[in-house]
Amino acid sequence: MAVSDECKLKFLELKAKRNYRFIVFKIDNQEVVVDKVGSPQETYDDFTASLPPDECRYAVFDFDFTTIENVQKSKIFFIAWSPDTSKVRHKMVYASSKDRFKRELDGIQFELQATDPSEMTMDIIKGRAI
Repeated sequence: MAVSDECKLKFLELKAKRNYRFIVFKIDNQEVVVDKVGSPQETYDDFTASLPPDECRYAVFDFDFTTIENVQKSKIFFIAWSPDTSKVRHKMVYASSKDRFKRELDGIQFELQATDPSEMTMDIIKGRAI
């Protein structure tokens, strides 16, 4: 499974420059490519709405939060979206390619796997980050 250079570049921009709130990736013709990017003003709800209800995707989300000590922090989440309604073959391809793709994205702090929206609520994200 190949990874397009655009995937790595967009991730570096998210990590270093904070140009994006999130990036959604898909596998197209045996290559991981960028599917959608979210501007820094977009919310977690915008991110979850950008994931198709019946197709697998990989995504990274830049979660900003304030600690109990009132310190601004940011954590980068890798989310493997594999809805129950997606095709079995797609789930297998995404599952078998995930670790290889994740290694290309240096700087991911947390990983989530979700098969439906209830497995990746904002409360779950906050709970993992804080």
